[in-house]
Amino acid sequence: MPDIQEPPVRRTVESVEYTAASLVSRVAGDLGPLADEVIADVVRCLRREVPELWSNPDLVRMTSENITEHVVGVLAGLEYGIEPSEIDPPAAELERARRLARHGVPVTALSRAFRFGQGVVLDRLLAEMPRLTKDAELVSAASRLLIAMANGYVDDASEQGVTAFQEERDRRLRWRLSLVNEAGLRIGTTLDIARTSQELADLALDHFADLVTVDLLDAMVQGHGGPAPGPLELRRVAHASSAQGGPEPTVGLGAVHTCADGSVTARALATGRPSRHTTTPTDPADGFGTHPARSTLVVPLSARGATLGVARFCRHRDPVPFDDEDLFLAQEIAARAAVAIDNARRYTYARATALTLQRSLLPRRTAEQSAVDVACRYLPAGAQAGVGGDWYDVIPLSGARVALVVGDVVGHGIHAAATMGRLRTAVRTLADIDLPPEELLTHLDDVVIRLSAEASADQTEGAGDIGATCLYAVYDPVDGRCSLARAGHMLPAMVSGDGTVDFLELPPGPPLGLGGLPFEAAEVDLPEGSLLALYTDGLLEARDRDIEAGLTLLRLVLAQPSASLEAACDTVLQALLPTGRPHDDVALLLARARTLGDHQVAVWDMDADPASVAQARSSAVRQLSSWGLGDLDFITELVVSELVTNAIRHGRPPIRLRLIRDQSLLCEVSDAGGTTPHLRRARASDEGGRGLLLVAQLAERWGTRHARQGKTVWAELGTEKHAGPTGQASVVQPAPAHARPHGTSQD
Repeated sequence: MPDIQEPPVRRTVESVEYTAASLVSRVAGDLGPLADEVIADVVRCLRREVPELWSNPDLVRMTSENITEHVVGVLAGLEYGIEPSEIDPPAAELERARRLARHGVPVTALSRAFRFGQGVVLDRLLAEMPRLTKDAELVSAASRLLIAMANGYVDDASEQGVTAFQEERDRRLRWRLSLVNEAGLRIGTTLDIARTSQELADLALDHFADLVTVDLLDAMVQGHGGPAPGPLELRRVAHASSAQGGPEPTVGLGAVHTCADGSVTARALATGRPSRHTTTPTDPADGFGTHPARSTLVVPLSARGATLGVARFCRHRDPVPFDDEDLFLAQEIAARAAVAIDNARRYTYARATALTLQRSLLPRRTAEQSAVDVACRYLPAGAQAGVGGDWYDVIPLSGARVALVVGDVVGHGIHAAATMGRLRTAVRTLADIDLPPEELLTHLDDVVIRLSAEASADQTEGAGDIGATCLYAVYDPVDGRCSLARAGHMLPAMVSGDGTVDFLELPPGPPLGLGGLPFEAAEVDLPEGSLLALYTDGLLEARDRDIEAGLTLLRLVLAQPSASLEAACDTVLQALLPTGRPHDDVALLLARARTLGDHQVAVWDMDADPASVAQARSSAVRQLSSWGLGDLDFITELVVSELVTNAIRHGRPPIRLRLIRDQSLLCEVSDAGGTTPHLRRARASDEGGRGLLLVAQLAERWGTRHARQGKTVWAELGTEKHAGPTGQASVVQPAPAHARPHGTSQD
């Protein structure tokens, strides 16, 4: 604006002849020195009629400057007779329109501002015309000319402003859509709650915030469902800051804090509505130290009808505060993030449930036995597949033998884990009746077929066909032989004493659940100190190698000496699964063979003659004396007498008596007969029928196992059942629950 040296003087000159154009020029020239008054009138009008232009300090300054430039420019253009289209709008007019668009001011506010400003200026110009001439016709013509010129200027200027405004809105819309699309790509790349929350914080930090925090309800994070009654507890799961030296949250990452009643966070969680603040909300747990934020958005994270937590977006470096469009954008991104977080939360809960089920169904500790030293590992899959149906087991059998089992149920999740538990129970039940490996797998195949039929008839989610693989091995430490059969499973590895690693060539068997196909067993020598490795395919499979490469690597690792079996397990897992997050779940069982020498086993061939019973008793007593187990003479004599008598009366020769000194004393009588003895209750008038009842009372366990030719009746005598020569009273005591037969038996 030009400097005003002295107060303006208004003059009425009647002698001057005016045209409409010259009158307009004269009026504009006379009003020029009074531009400050006109500007003040326009500002008052716009503050009253278009408050949107004054809602932001940045807009206030620019709007005031633009009003001044518009008024001065219009008056100058009218004074010098410049065509409206030739009058240049303020240089910052287009930038102001763009800023209005960025701040979310509607385009109608821009048009209304032009019209209201035009009205104020026209009123002042028209009011000056009667002072210069009394010619009503001239005033009317000049007024029409003035209005036409003003409309032309406003039309041109507003058109340019609206065009710039719309271009900026379109650009902002494209940016917002692009950012929402980027959020879909960057947020939720994993099913990890903390990482998904951090992805939300990082995205917002990159594009529109200087500081971001994400707090989730602690009950949701822990998988307890909704929050408990009382003050809400939040866990800080993610935060991101643009630069050092700015405000930092007072609550650390991973810390749990209480949400104060009445705070903006509590209101957002209770109502599910976001809020915008021009200063840092004064929540005690959400402070930012001595560095307040200029503007803050508080947005709840809600998905599937549940509120999971709240995200806070702050600006402290950017002088432009958040506007409604920023709030809407934050809502869109937070909504996508909330769904991803809820997916991660549900997956984490389901995975934890399945893993808990899986681990509860696996043996917590291997059973005590003397046949092998064992070390076992189970690793759930690290990817989205999660817990699967892999399992292992070590089952003590009669005759100091042990069964080693590794299996793999097809699929993942809680259904696979539950199926694994059912199959493991079935294997234990079948192993308890001492079935050979190939027969056990045949029965297990029938179990899987039946389970699959039940699952197919079930319409619940996750039900369907069931498949599995299994490797079952029985090792006898007396003769050092191991019998193995497999149902579609990986070949086991055997490490000899000299470190040579061989994959045992077992007869192929179909996976469980196909039915109608036979299983075959193979027997191998397992010298003392040799190592047997059983595993599932998850140990070998990886994204960067095939199974053959995995087998080669496993061979190299097993050939390396290890300080212990536990160390060997760790070495195998570290070598084949260096990340610790396998593509599929993994079961690994390592067993080092032991043998029972001649000093622990005694065998006698018996004649099929009742007179040989006494010889059997005396041989057993002498053997117990040499072993230092004389206190078991009484029980052993009774058990040997009954079992040998039973074999002579109901079996067929050859008859053999065997005593094994292990963790307990094992007594076995074998014969070539196929008749299974069974326990029965003798009537008072019966002369016999009480022999096996006596054995059941005296033994810790007893049962029958069948071989390809004949059978073996066995009894395990524990030291806690000691009875001396006067110990007959113990025979009539009720048998403990664990002394029930392990196979059907007779007298």
